[in-house]
Amino acid sequence: MDLEHHPCFHAKVKGKYGRVHLPVAPRCNIKCNYCNRKYDCVNESRPGVTSKVVSPGQAVEYLKIVLEKEPRIKVAGIAGPGDPFANPEATMETLELAREQFPDLILCLATNGLELSPYIDRLAELNVTNVTVTVNAVDPVVGARIYAWVRDGNVVYRKEKGAELLLGRQLEAIRELKEHGITVKVNTILVPGKNDEHMIDVARTMGGLGVDLLNCIPMFPTPGSPFEEIAEPSKKLVSTIRNEAEKYVPQMRHCARCRADAVGLLAHDRIDEFRRYLTSCAALPIGPKERRPCVAVASREGMLVNQHLGEADRFLIYTEGKDRFNLVDTRLAPTPGTGRKRWVDLAETLNDCRAILVGALGETPKTILEQAGIQPVEMYGFIEEGLSAIYEGRDVRSLKGRRVSCTDATGCTGTGLGCG
Repeated sequence: MDLEHHPCFHAKVKGKYGRVHLPVAPRCNIKCNYCNRKYDCVNESRPGVTSKVVSPGQAVEYLKIVLEKEPRIKVAGIAGPGDPFANPEATMETLELAREQFPDLILCLATNGLELSPYIDRLAELNVTNVTVTVNAVDPVVGARIYAWVRDGNVVYRKEKGAELLLGRQLEAIRELKEHGITVKVNTILVPGKNDEHMIDVARTMGGLGVDLLNCIPMFPTPGSPFEEIAEPSKKLVSTIRNEAEKYVPQMRHCARCRADAVGLLAHDRIDEFRRYLTSCAALPIGPKERRPCVAVASREGMLVNQHLGEADRFLIYTEGKDRFNLVDTRLAPTPGTGRKRWVDLAETLNDCRAILVGALGETPKTILEQAGIQPVEMYGFIEEGLSAIYEGRDVRSLKGRRVSCTDATGCTGTGLGCG
């Protein structure tokens, strides 16, 4: 492992060595006013965007393909599309699997730092050598302009209280990272009129903490975000701030503002070429059987998979036995009529399931279940046939029989109330 092969931390190798981002972390625990995260999006190239969210096992299978086809890749990182430590189990399992199978690979991650500290000891044990923390302010008054809210466990903090909590956690985490000998880069998003006059204070504080590199990133106006009407800062302003900030901490000037599924060299991203591999890996079985032993089934009578997700009032839960599949539980579906919350609640109800077999389902529940690591399988046929395909790791696409569109047949509007 040669740490100077990391193209983000060493500009001189940006055209020689590359990186791959593994999009295993969909959830986030803060709301930045410049951010609009998108899943299954192929049309934008910026942080917070990915074409697929994958499980740890799927991510490592994808990593194998990437390293085989692009030997210049020297770094595997986790950069969202949410925050790695709002998804700590998936993040840590991915790092553990990657380190086990690729001992010479540079591992890194990018985080807001809110929940980073509890995992630093383990990161050091796994030889995660490079960590990026996004710090947009070192004054809660300024931070309150940037963050809409900060969620700590089940409590949501807003304005200065949220910014103060986040800042305290960030400073603590950066100190601990440096104590463990981990190379630290700080990303600071430059938002005109919000924190532009505060950037040097950030640089001065980060320099005092021994941060290795500061990346002053000009905000990109993102449609759908509260800051979408704020213009991108000028190159002159960015250059002036970087030159002044360099008095306190070395500057990164070659950032590519990468997607959460970026792959290739910084100056030559190959996501368009590799997207099909990421998509195929996202269709693989979710991951290790011991973590997700169950499969959920939507069935009217307990013999066939024949219910639309929205009309099911209960789900049959199966596990794999020695010679047969065992029905081990029946779980009630969440209350209809709550919109998106219904599918988030369902994902929690089925959190030990690697897949769910249904006659059909809409795009919103499909996306939410996939983000929770549950593979939705549309099919019509015997339950045992679907279970066999899942547990044996076979291609499930052949199970999807021809059917009449729910919308065409019934005029269903997809309100979350279920099919009549």
